[in-house]
Order: sequence, then structure tokens, then C-alpha cells
Amino acid sequence: MEIRIEHLIEGSKKAKGVVVIIDVFRAFSTAAYIMHNGAEKIIPVGSVEEARQLKRENLDYILIGERNGIKIEGFDYGNSPAEVEHVDFSNKTVIQTTSAGTQGVVNATGADEIILGSFVCLQAIVNHIKKKNPPVVTLVAMGDNGLEKTDEDEMCAQAIKDLLLGNKIDFAKVISHLRSYSHGLKFFDTLQPEFREDDFHLALEYSKFDFVLTVYKANNILFVTKEV
Repeated sequence: MEIRIEHLIEGSKKAKGVVVIIDVFRAFSTAAYIMHNGAEKIIPVGSVEEARQLKRENLDYILIGERNGIKIEGFDYGNSPAEVEHVDFSNKTVIQTTSAGTQGVVNATGADEIILGSFVCLQAIVNHIKKKNPPVVTLVAMGDNGLEKTDEDEMCAQAIKDLLLGNKIDFAKVISHLRSYSHGLKFFDTLQPEFREDDFHLALEYSKFDFVLTVYKANNILFVTKEV
């Protein structure tokens, strides 16, 4: 198994094989909590306009998303694990658009399979890949707006690689580093209320969920579903 690490939107465009699109803070942590709370599927889209059009065509769908970390006007929820942690999404379809994570998904056109990457699903992701044993795995750390590398996504990519290779990881060190790093500090900054402190903690619950979030395509629409 060849394990590649790529970065940002450009990396998602080059990704091959089984592709893990990683967005720890916060898109795919949020997605995991949504699916854990009973959602039937998530539709990841690139643009706000596409999200709103899907909503107009399907009034019972739920809109979730952000731009520059801020909830999009008229959307039901922002991109926050804390905001959705206790929401019942049973049998609901959720539309999600974010500045980084969903951009990676829609641009990973060369993938044989797409998995949403996060620390909360870490071990399940590793188990899924080991079971499939593909010739090529590409781990794409999406970073800030898909344009600038961030430590949380790079560290998640490295953690997946290490576990696939049979190496141990010190997750306490990961948390300690991210707590003092700029993308972690914003969750403790009272001047940035759009970034909740609970989001930091919820996104770093190691392997909280025993499922992977995989992407499939039907009628030219991408859907995310849960695989145990």
C-alpha cells in the first residue's frame, strides 16, 4: 500500500486511489456528529448558491455551512460540532458547504473512493482502509480555506499514516500542541464567538465514533453515508 499525503484544494485535485479528505476544525467533525445523530445522508457541495438551490428544490433538507468560519445567512446551522451535538437529525438529509472540507470532496475527481477525515473517526478510518488494502491511499489535509496548511489537518493525516504503518501516536501531544496553536487558540478567544470552545474539545475526541463517512455519487450528486 502506497500512502501519499497531499495538501489543500490542489492536493485534492491530484488525489488518487482511496482518498481521505481531512478537515478537523470543523467540517468533517461536524459531519460525524450529524450522522451519529441519525441523519440519512449529507450532500457536500462547493458553493452557497448550489446549497440554496438544493434547499429550494427540497424544502425538508437542512442547510449547514460557513464561510470564513461564520454561519451563512439563512442556513439552519453553522459549521459547529457543539451546535449540532444534541440535535436529532433522524432520517434527515443535510446539505453541507464549507470553505475547505467540502471543496476537497468536490475536487477529488480522480478518487476511487472518498472518505471524510477527522480525529473523531480516526481508528474506524484506519480499519476501513486496512480492510480494503488498496494499492494507493491519498490523505489530503485541507487546511485553512483549502489554501493554507494548518497543523490540525496535517497532524491528522500523519496520524492516519502512522496507524496504517503500525506505529503508535501520542494523542495527548497532539491536543497539547493544537491547544497552543493559532487554529486552536481561536476557540478560546472571546472576541471570536463564532468559534466555540466546545468545538475544539468535540473535534479532538479521539476515535469517538466507530463508523466511517464515505462518499458516493448518484444522479450527478455526491452523497455522504455512514459505514460501520
